[in-house]
Amino acid sequence: MKIEPKSVNRLIKISLNIQAIFTVSILVAIVLVIFIKGIRHFNLEFILGYPEDMGRHGGIFPAIIGTAFLVILSLAFATPLGLGTAIFLTEYTKETTLTKIIRFGVESLAGIPSIIYGLFGFIFFVIKLEMGWSLLAGALTMSIMILPTIIRTSEEAIKSVPKNLRMVSFSLGATKWETVTKVVLPSAAPAILTGIMLSIGRAVGETAAVIFTMGSSLRLPTSLADSGRTMAVHFYILAREGISMEMAYSTALVLTLSILFINILAYYLMNRFISKYS
Repeated sequence: MKIEPKSVNRLIKISLNIQAIFTVSILVAIVLVIFIKGIRHFNLEFILGYPEDMGRHGGIFPAIIGTAFLVILSLAFATPLGLGTAIFLTEYTKETTLTKIIRFGVESLAGIPSIIYGLFGFIFFVIKLEMGWSLLAGALTMSIMILPTIIRTSEEAIKSVPKNLRMVSFSLGATKWETVTKVVLPSAAPAILTGIMLSIGRAVGETAAVIFTMGSSLRLPTSLADSGRTMAVHFYILAREGISMEMAYSTALVLTLSILFINILAYYLMNRFISKYS
């Protein structure tokens, strides 16, 4: 029995719609559960307050600041190095044994479990370099973790820029660096920003590597040498040790809303950038 192409197309379309709805439903369900169970303690006092009694009462302000510092420092270390590596691989070298080794190393780093990064950071940064459990040790470890994501997404973004744009730039007398900075990078910026956003998501949600390197102190970090904890670590400790599931869900709600806000802001800036240079 032969099925008509239109019927097959209709079935495929319905199947894809069902899969998309199912995927979105999972996200909505997770957000609703977190919202319903976390809204009870979600208020300004919870956001700006300091934890009391190991987190059973009070707020999560130190964890919010610790998360922000960790993400900002990690991106400050990883973004220039990752973007520079991507530019080197795509614009300043041909396919050689060296580039194959670099790509293999990047892909290998992307597949390493986070606990291994945490052990490396603990042995090298915390003990060997005598940084102790500190914000700096955590940020350096996290920058190594997110480096493969930034390199791969930036490399693919730069490759997607049409070669004709480069040729036109060269024909007008521009140098290689001028072409890269004024033609290639602006065109690839939206995709590069997407890779950075993925990196932020991993840094915000990481726990194992952060506990091994940054520690889990409840105090507010005021310098690079201070220990602290992120919202993800705070949530994990509250839930894992049975301290307070209600406060854990409220922390998860703040964490979810923070990621949502960052994504919305990033897409807004990306659309503004695209409209400006398109």
